[in-house]
Order: sequence, then C-alpha cells, then structure tokens
Amino acid sequence: MGHVHIIRDFASPQEGFTRTVRIYTPDGYEQAPHHRFPVLYMHDGQNVFAHPESAVFDTWCANLTLERMVDEGRAEPWIIVAVDSGPGRLEEYSPWNEGRANVRARGDVYARFIVETLKPYVDGMYRTRQGSEWTAIMGSSLGGLMSLYLGWKYPEVFGRIGALSPSVMWSEYKLFEHWTSHSRRWSRIYLDAGTHEWINPGGVPLPYGEATRDFYVHLKQLGYADHELALVLEPEGLHHEAAWQRRLPVAMNWLLG
Repeated sequence: MGHVHIIRDFASPQEGFTRTVRIYTPDGYEQAPHHRFPVLYMHDGQNVFAHPESAVFDTWCANLTLERMVDEGRAEPWIIVAVDSGPGRLEEYSPWNEGRANVRARGDVYARFIVETLKPYVDGMYRTRQGSEWTAIMGSSLGGLMSLYLGWKYPEVFGRIGALSPSVMWSEYKLFEHWTSHSRRWSRIYLDAGTHEWINPGGVPLPYGEATRDFYVHLKQLGYADHELALVLEPEGLHHEAAWQRRLPVAMNWLLG
C-alpha cells in the first residue's frame, strides 16, 4: 500500500490563503531511491483518496484504483497530488466569470498556484519525472473544466488531461472559444459524462452529456487524433462522486496506462 501525506497549511501566495494538499506516494517509493515517478495532480483533494481523513464516503478511491492497475501490470506507479478545494469552490474553479450564477472567476490565480508554487514544491521534494508527457491533471465537474483549462493554457506542463463530467458549458461555453487550435505538443485527453447527465443549479442549465460530446467533436475538428483523445458516455451516469469512482478505472487506464 502507498502512503498519503497530508499538508494542512500549504501557502498559496497567488490566492492569499493556505490550502490542504494530500500527496500519495506509491508502494515501493522509499525502496527505489534512484527511480523517478510521473505525477498526477487532482482537484477536490478531500474526495480523491480512500483514506480515513477524506471528506466523504463515496470518494474516488484513486489510490486503490492505481494500486490495482500497478498490481495487474497495466500502469507504472504514479505520485498523486490532490489539492483540496478552498473557500469558494465555484470561483476558484472558474477560469472566466459566470454571470448567470453571479460567480466571479478566480480560476486563473488557482492555476498559477498549481504551476508556479505547488508543482515546483513537489518537484523539489519528491523524485518526479520531468516533462509534460509525465505530468497529468484530472478533476470532475468544474474541476474537469479547470483540468482542461490548465492543459490548454500550460500544454508545456500538462500533457495528460482527465476531465470527468467537465463543465465545458460554464461561462457560456467559453472554453470552446479559447481552445481554437491543436497545441502541437504531446497530448492525451480523456473526457466522460453520463449520456443524459444534466443539472440546473441556481437556474443555470448544465447539460453534461451533450456538452461533453460537443467538446469532443470540437477537439476532433481541431486535429486531435484518436490516440490523443477519448470520450466515454455512460448511460446511467449521474453528477456524483459515485459515478466518477465507477468510471475512474477506465479514465486512469486510458490516461496513465
């Protein structure tokens, strides 16, 4: 079994407050002192791991899923860095303002925290493998939108992007407007949603299945090939941690395997 180390007051100077960061090191990390490991960054860190100090019962169980993949020879061990959401999740995971929900975006400063502060810390403290091909970012819902935003804005940093039920329709589909070309860098992008997944928080319609499929088509039209892009639509998928836990093995197998 790997180990989850929790840092309670990790400073985010870009945002002006501290965050909780949970870092999973795989089984064998201490026994392989010369080996370097790829790194997966994940949002909503309190819901990521099967761990007694996680926030909810239906977590993603990302550590157990990865350990099973490694045991079965389908992936090599990865470090997982999970960042808890902070005060004002909608704002911090919004790259652009969402007027319909009165949300003022703070996503860009959160992205800068990941790239400018957290990643250098992880690279300095842990034996990480460098390069975008070995650095992944993953999240769900608005965390999925932020993962895509980070992959779009920093393709030299994040080559693997996992977006489960991503809110690509947020801010009047602005992600479509900004992502207008292939990055021309090594890319692996995983998208999924429930086929009929749909919620309406605060009167803002969010058709996840339809919008995720449309974004997949959008990326295909920009030249992303089948080996760079995957789409999974689950007929019974709902907007809930239990659905993301269920689909995570498929996501991680395609993204990290």
